[in-house]
Amino acid sequence: MNNPDIKYLFEPESVAVIGVSQEPGKIGYKILENMLYMGYTGKIHPVNPKGGSALGYDFLTSIEEVDGDVDVAVIAIPARFVYDAVVSCAKKKVKMLAIISSGFSEIGNLEEEQRIVNYAKAHGMRILGPNIFGHYSSKVSLNATFGPADIRKGNVAIITQSGALGIAMIGKTAVQNIGLSSIISVGNKTDINEADLLEYLIEQEETKIILMYVEGIQEGERLVKVLKQATKVKPVIVIKSGRSKRGAVAAASHTGSLAGSDKVFDAIMRQCGVLRAESIQEALEWSKFLSHNSVPEGPNGIIITNGGGVGVMATDACEKYDIKLYDDQEKLRETFESVAHGFGSTKNPVDITGEASKADYVKALQEALDDDAIHTVMALYCETAMMNSQELTEMIDEMYGKFHAKGKPITFSVFGGERTEEAITALHAKNVPVYRDVYDGVSCMGALQSIRTVQIAEVGDEVATPIDTDAINKIIDSALADDRTFLLAEEGQGLLNACKLTGPKGGVVHSVNAAVELADEIGYPVVMKVVSRDILHKSDAGGVLLDLDNQEEVIDGYQTIIHSCKANVPNAVIDGIEVVEQIQAGTEVILGARRDANFGTTLMFGLGGIYVEVMKDVAFRAVPLSQTEIRSMIKEIRSYPLLLGVRGEARKDIESIIEALEKVATLIKLVPRITDIEINPMVVYEQGKGARAVDIRVLLSDDKEGSIS
Repeated sequence: MNNPDIKYLFEPESVAVIGVSQEPGKIGYKILENMLYMGYTGKIHPVNPKGGSALGYDFLTSIEEVDGDVDVAVIAIPARFVYDAVVSCAKKKVKMLAIISSGFSEIGNLEEEQRIVNYAKAHGMRILGPNIFGHYSSKVSLNATFGPADIRKGNVAIITQSGALGIAMIGKTAVQNIGLSSIISVGNKTDINEADLLEYLIEQEETKIILMYVEGIQEGERLVKVLKQATKVKPVIVIKSGRSKRGAVAAASHTGSLAGSDKVFDAIMRQCGVLRAESIQEALEWSKFLSHNSVPEGPNGIIITNGGGVGVMATDACEKYDIKLYDDQEKLRETFESVAHGFGSTKNPVDITGEASKADYVKALQEALDDDAIHTVMALYCETAMMNSQELTEMIDEMYGKFHAKGKPITFSVFGGERTEEAITALHAKNVPVYRDVYDGVSCMGALQSIRTVQIAEVGDEVATPIDTDAINKIIDSALADDRTFLLAEEGQGLLNACKLTGPKGGVVHSVNAAVELADEIGYPVVMKVVSRDILHKSDAGGVLLDLDNQEEVIDGYQTIIHSCKANVPNAVIDGIEVVEQIQAGTEVILGARRDANFGTTLMFGLGGIYVEVMKDVAFRAVPLSQTEIRSMIKEIRSYPLLLGVRGEARKDIESIIEALEKVATLIKLVPRITDIEINPMVVYEQGKGARAVDIRVLLSDDKEGSIS
């Protein structure tokens, strides 16, 4: 059955409130009261099985008594009665159910929640919630929440997983003079989630900014796709709890253990062009500033100040928030020399000194406004005797008006006592971007420049590279038939061959004599590794030996590996010993991909070798992705300068890394039974000389459709 359009949630022509109450202290009463207070433009149908009346309405005893269609049913009754209410809504062919009621999966009552969802879906109804405080849409003046009655209309949409926090945000936005186009509580997200809501908000004209508070992610791959679309059109800001919470660790692979949920979340939000705020206050400041300012024409920012110290602080902040400071020294001198008072500075920051009057500020800011090479301005003021509160307020108000009219962004940061506080209070009421701390103002400008970067960026097409999926699936079939959910050494080598990734020459042997024969054939030095379904981390078990230069060392090595592995993992079944070519030394990197519990398929790259867990110098991206995104991931690691060549070393073959990452991304996408793949190390040589995959680890699922581990 086709799902109804999500727009009915935001633009309903009729709303039923199931569980409305005659008692003012009850949630059902508050929801009806809020709908009436905001002046909802559609029809309202209060429902209570016991009947009654309140706020000028006689209650219906069932939703089936409603004369006409119902777009949204707001359900605010005890959990044990919700299913029956949903059945009644289905008979009435209601399109959207906003289930306020709690008492479901959040307290372990998952079975009842799923029963409700299954029934609703089978009858063509969508569910918002349960366990929500409701939703608000300025489009039809609908406040179907039990939060504050008066919601300030504007162009910021808020999606929140936390009900209590969402209710608090309604009050907070009103205090900070931030208008809302909508606020939606998603609660348990049994059906409607962030991606559904974003698809609507992208197109909604009333919404200019989208702010999300997230605790957990569902349908991660779809969310990534929608976020990439959204951020090209309008800013998306996210706050996520759980920065310090340990993510799920997949101990069987470095990729899994390094993919802490917050690290992956942070990387993928940046990949999507989403602004991640450190705090609710920062998110609200960004929302307010972005909703009143257009994207700048270019990257060049300038600082104008009457104090050297705060100018330096602003410079530091610009570096933190990635704002490019305009540095044409000759042009700066010509433009600002007349207001530098002889002992100021025309460099950027432009210091017009503590003697600066209202007229000096106006002249300096006007010069910056008129110069098309300057795209943004951050004006700083430290309280002096040169301006009183009224003059400061007038100067900022006048110049902000001029900048705003021209579409050139400006922020003001002012420091001082009673006079500056009076100015700040007066200016905040007019939505003038004036801040008490220099970092707050620069942070907002940095957010605006980030939006510009996202909107002008050319991402490129999704990467796809040929791999032999038939050969790979045969290898997987064989492993699963052997009751294994991982590949052994020879199978891993077969997978590398199917992807045309160059690995070391070698094979698996089952005796000392065979080991010697193979080593002689390969040529010395060689490496020997244990092959065991019970030993995934070979080095930790003493199952790897390097630099074996002759037959005697191979003989000793074979016996040493067997002894060490049996001592360290007594119950391990040893399937053989792998003897492989010792790869020539180079720069070691790690490539990995896995099916992340939140974001589906994710790709990892970083500094590799035995120190990968210690250094944790890795970057992540969501799959699918473009070559541009792969390049940005490589550049993101702290060790990237090593690939460019340091202390006289030649540049490494970065193109071979890109090619390998493309193949790994294609592999994890096209072969769903692979849950984790890790190449560590891959040894990269000088530019033009390629790279070699030294060791590969692959984990599997026996689910034909693939699984999220």
